[in-house]
Amino acid sequence: MDLDLEEYDFPLSEDRIAKFPVEKRDHSKLLAVQRSKNLWTDFPFFYQIESLLRPGDILVYNETKVSPRRAYLTQPEKTRVHEVLFLEKRDNPERWLCLLKHRAKLKVNDVLRLLGAGDSLEFRLDSHEEEMVLLSPNRPITEEDFEAWGSMPIPPYLKRKAEPSDKERYQTVFAKHAGSVAAPTAGLHFTEELMSLLKSKGVTFLPVLLQVGYGTFRPLSETQIQAKTLHSEQYLLLREVADQLNQAKAEGRRVIAIGTTTLRVLASVYQPLSKTYAHGEGSTNIFIMPGDSVDCAEGLITNFHLPKSSLLLLVSAFAGKDLVLGAYRHALAHSYRFFSYGDAMFLH
Repeated sequence: MDLDLEEYDFPLSEDRIAKFPVEKRDHSKLLAVQRSKNLWTDFPFFYQIESLLRPGDILVYNETKVSPRRAYLTQPEKTRVHEVLFLEKRDNPERWLCLLKHRAKLKVNDVLRLLGAGDSLEFRLDSHEEEMVLLSPNRPITEEDFEAWGSMPIPPYLKRKAEPSDKERYQTVFAKHAGSVAAPTAGLHFTEELMSLLKSKGVTFLPVLLQVGYGTFRPLSETQIQAKTLHSEQYLLLREVADQLNQAKAEGRRVIAIGTTTLRVLASVYQPLSKTYAHGEGSTNIFIMPGDSVDCAEGLITNFHLPKSSLLLLVSAFAGKDLVLGAYRHALAHSYRFFSYGDAMFLH
């Protein structure tokens, strides 16, 4: 199938982008999209999703935790500040693949110091890799280090610096395993109270893990579209979770993915011939687009995504291009808030 990315474009004014979350997580708005009837329903509050869920439903969430990996570096004797985002560690010796601002002003072997860290942590600029750089620290970096001096890597389209409140609000209640540079944002709408309410109704929550990389923010390239592959991300599906998913599938109960990251895991491990999920861990670069069959889940909870993004293509594959784009037009006309801190959709 030929893909015309321009068909997934739409005008989005700056004021429709949610720069901050609503006061209470589950008080964002909810647009419920019923695939079988090609219709949608507005709900003032996300917690009203309870009325759409059934006893026996399985809600699958991503238990990744966002690492506060944004920091600020300076050169000795110089005043320019370089914002850095630590993406992933490469060992032997330890080096970090990073996004570094104002890197054109730097050269290989320049030394940068951590601003305001209160210790002697330094980094040597090792090399450039396209738009990325490799930084070598003078001592190992741990998650505890990031917690001590890093700030949350809130998305670039928020066009603001992270605030102390982001450390809590740009983290889901499911967060357990650190390593992501972006939140699985559909999970931001859930609270402990809402989870308790849904469990009392007979809804089961099950975890998967997908460590979200910076590629989720990068524009789609023609190469990715032609090769039908995206950036790679590490995932884990435990045997006991796969067993419960397989039992639910065999019994005809609904499997509902909380977020596109969760759906990527489920789609990566789903065996369509046997209609089962395979446990295990690995790396996935799966690219789901319109025309693909998405049988790994019966429901998807998600936010409103960027125009022409792989996430919008995934949602369109799940529910149908015309239905999804129609729902987006409705959301734009009815003051829904977009992107990470915005409102939610439940496609079922």
